[in-house]
Amino acid sequence: MRIPSDIELFELVDKLSLKYFNKHFVDKVYFNTRLRTTGGRYLPSKRVIELNPKYVIESNKEEFYGIIKHELCHYHLHIEGKGYNHGDREFKELLKATGSPRHCSPLPSQKRKHRYEYQCNQCGFVYKRIRKVNMKKYRCGKCRGSLKEI
Repeated sequence: MRIPSDIELFELVDKLSLKYFNKHFVDKVYFNTRLRTTGGRYLPSKRVIELNPKYVIESNKEEFYGIIKHELCHYHLHIEGKGYNHGDREFKELLKATGSPRHCSPLPSQKRKHRYEYQCNQCGFVYKRIRKVNMKKYRCGKCRGSLKEI
């Protein structure tokens, strides 16, 4: 999926707002390239929705639409003067009613990759680590057995 222009993005958000909330989206929406770990955010003081463009490139259309619906839940509840924060009952109910996700899945490019795997010689438990472990110094946390690199 290619990154839509600002006009196309606004039209998409307005279309999803009409479909799931029966209300027009009248404020601003744009991509923020500085967002790294979140799919999007709603800024109530400015009434602006910011979206992460990496989710358009790296994830599927349903995931991206889910992020937009989630941010629209914040937006419409804020406009109506209701609780729009993640912990508020009204927010959770609107998420469920519109089929919006509570959280977005992590980007494939942001997932941490483990480089080392160690296995306990006694219980067989496997430890995945990014950094190398000194096997003479550390032991299994479950049974105190010695470790070996696999």
